[in-house]
Amino acid sequence: MIWAVSILFALYALCLGALFYGFWRLPNFSAEGLAPQTRFSVVVPFRNEAENLPALLKTIENLTYPSELFEVNFVNDASEDTSEAIISAAMESSKFSLKILQNKRISNAPKKDAISEAIKNSKFEWIVTTDADCVLPKYWLKTLDAYIQKNNPTMVCGPVIYESNGSFIENFQQMDGLSLQAATLGSFGLGSPMLCNGANLAYQKDVFIAVGGFSGNEHLASGDDIFLMDKWNKAFPKQVQFLKSKEAIVSTKPQTTWKNVVDQRIRWASKTSRLKNPLSLLVAMLVFLANVSFLAFPVLMILDTQNLGFYLLLTAVKIMVDYVVMQQNFSLFGNKFSFWKFLGQTYVYALMVLIVTLGSFRGHYSWKGRTFKKQC
Repeated sequence: MIWAVSILFALYALCLGALFYGFWRLPNFSAEGLAPQTRFSVVVPFRNEAENLPALLKTIENLTYPSELFEVNFVNDASEDTSEAIISAAMESSKFSLKILQNKRISNAPKKDAISEAIKNSKFEWIVTTDADCVLPKYWLKTLDAYIQKNNPTMVCGPVIYESNGSFIENFQQMDGLSLQAATLGSFGLGSPMLCNGANLAYQKDVFIAVGGFSGNEHLASGDDIFLMDKWNKAFPKQVQFLKSKEAIVSTKPQTTWKNVVDQRIRWASKTSRLKNPLSLLVAMLVFLANVSFLAFPVLMILDTQNLGFYLLLTAVKIMVDYVVMQQNFSLFGNKFSFWKFLGQTYVYALMVLIVTLGSFRGHYSWKGRTFKKQC
């Protein structure tokens, strides 16, 4: 057992070290005075987002991009609150083109249906998706346009961070989200993209149609971003790129209860088994096994005192490796990062990995007032 655990943690450290290296291989991008020319159709699906829409609408109005070069298509997914009224009021005074569409349900995936409906009604060649609970940086589209002009991609994945008011639950979600961003940026730097986030994702409309859109996974409620990226990367491997820029970071709101946190992560994790990217599966397996072992170490320290030093050493190794990887990620997002806050989250994170992984096998979760069951 000692040898098996040693090998596991060696592989875990090597994996995170590779992602660390990939992060630094990925160059930082800065928009440098290019005249805007890309035309964007921004897509925002929403369902009962009255609390969050005012903040998003405010940041849309603050975007520094020519009004004739973009539109914003909101897609109402059976909202039962005042979301639509809030957007309608904003449309009357907005200097930009805002539009409300109604979702047409044709599959088990409401968000994919909403995005598909928006794409059908979009008039520009680039689709940019974000979420109703996000806020956008003012140079978001300007930076994206400059990146497209300089690099000629057909899909661009962007950075996303969770807001945090300093509470334990929000700090946890921010750090958890940044761990996913570390894996995302690292994998792009290694040339094998394995994650992206639909809260900040752009792609060409004609290529979306050419690859068949969401066909093949429309029966799965989640995965409007990762499944599409995976399909895209197989068809056009050099044209799926990551925009590593502080000026392109989209912020999103954290969940307010632990139940919602668990449901959200089960929704994310339930699609992992459907991915065919070997790196994704390897990282997921190593993360799960390393964190389960980490949870077991305190018990093993009591039951197997002869190897107390060994368990303490591996505990320290995991904490330090995780901390180094997270620290480099914070350098991009510019947030203050306390080792002691990180230390306080380590066992909660490991426990969450166990709960979410087991929950994803069951595949049953609730989200935005709907219940979803595991699909074959």
